[in-house]
Amino acid sequence: MDWTWYLFGFKGRINRAKYWLSALVLAGWMLLIGWIVYLCLLLMANGYLPAPASIHFGTDAIFALLDPATFHMPTRADIIPIFVQVIGTPVLLWIFLATSIKRLHDRHRSGWWMVPFFVYPGLYSHFQGRLPDSYVVLPFALAAAVLPIWAFVELACLKGSRASNLFGPNPLGKHQMRPRSDRDVRPRSTQGWDQEREIEMVPHSASPPPGMHVKRGA
Repeated sequence: MDWTWYLFGFKGRINRAKYWLSALVLAGWMLLIGWIVYLCLLLMANGYLPAPASIHFGTDAIFALLDPATFHMPTRADIIPIFVQVIGTPVLLWIFLATSIKRLHDRHRSGWWMVPFFVYPGLYSHFQGRLPDSYVVLPFALAAAVLPIWAFVELACLKGSRASNLFGPNPLGKHQMRPRSDRDVRPRSTQGWDQEREIEMVPHSASPPPGMHVKRGA
């Protein structure tokens, strides 16, 4: 498997198994970043660096860039959080987007579905504390709660398109040139390879073998 395309490419399709595998890759990357944070904590314990108020990385740091209220001049205590975010967040986000978009392609959906699936819920989660308490906000809150569940079912649970689509062939290799239908009757030469039809048991003829003759009138 081409790991560079799998983790960082945005073209093509991946199936459910590879999408779950990408979650393990992201978990491993997070463990690596955690080990780096642990080393930084050792430096802080020895007095080389001041202890920060909090250390985290993820999409919250991306959405915070859109919030002017979070802007401030960095201090020495911000060195480690900034270091962790610079190393961890871009790679984590890139792998997540690349694998999710390829999985959307497998579902015959455009990568722009990432906007309602992940961008909108993330923005709402970041700014919900500043929204007024009103019934007008209720539909937006409901959408922010339902869309991540829909995204999980769509990407991690449902099967991909069996036929080749605009984004490439079936990653499982069992694809056909166009979807089947009950009224679609095609010759075998235009259908996909059927393993069961390749092995056919042809019964022997009921006629006697050559060399054996039955005399009439006997």
